[in-house]
Amino acid sequence: MKPTTFTAACIQMRSGRDPLTNRDAVVGFVREAVADGADFIQTPEMTSLVERDRASLFEKVGPEDRDATLSALREVARAHGVVVQIGSIAVKVGDKIANRAFLIGRDGEIVTSYDKVHLFDVDLPNGESWRESATYTGGDRAVLAETPWGRLGLTICYDVRFAALYRALAENGASILSAPACFTKQTGEAHWHVLQRARAIETGSFMISAAQAGLHEDGRETFGHSLIVDPWGRILAEAGDQPGIILAQIDIALVEDARSRIPTLKNARPFRVEVTPASVRPEVALA
Repeated sequence: MKPTTFTAACIQMRSGRDPLTNRDAVVGFVREAVADGADFIQTPEMTSLVERDRASLFEKVGPEDRDATLSALREVARAHGVVVQIGSIAVKVGDKIANRAFLIGRDGEIVTSYDKVHLFDVDLPNGESWRESATYTGGDRAVLAETPWGRLGLTICYDVRFAALYRALAENGASILSAPACFTKQTGEAHWHVLQRARAIETGSFMISAAQAGLHEDGRETFGHSLIVDPWGRILAEAGDQPGIILAQIDIALVEDARSRIPTLKNARPFRVEVTPASVRPEVALA
């Protein structure tokens, strides 16, 4: 029988332009989280490199089997017997890059990986412009993985705005969902908390989402506020705007409790969408 409780940790980072510096930083954080009693440790999106210059990004990124951060975190997971979720790293795939998450088991082996499905292409009011599709290749599959405590659904950052993905993961057995991120400060201030809590409430699942935080070397500014949210939408742990670690006790029994009280997964029904044409008011005869 699986244990129902564990300690989850989110590592909040401010990754820069040097992959090896970022590797050393995240390894230090993971070891600190282990010392604090964490069983499951999650890192943010783009753990190994935050670099908006496309040419420089391609110079620093290689295939996953040569990624220094992935190799180091596999070794740390094995050495300490903990589960590590890498929120994502950049991995070269042909002439583009995959924004790829990894789940690493207690034995240091890769359990699964997930490529971010939804790509952030937008022009923001403050003048920032993002075209992830120019550099990244989007994934085409939702991914669930078995953990010692229950099934985990992997997503990344912008995915959190697409509720159907989380419902599909929950309907297929996820009790823990994740959306590690590199959320911009502007959009984070407006939407981060409500989106994380909404995905938890809608599915009756835990949300565990580590984030990048602060002003990065490449000039972008990220929101931080890593969150651990329970299935009732309550925030169990929250970081601020600086690098660091948050921890929370996770009780998987709360998933069944929330879903029994608000059974949206069971009560959903198929429906069709109809568009009613504008009616034309008949002429009124004059007496």
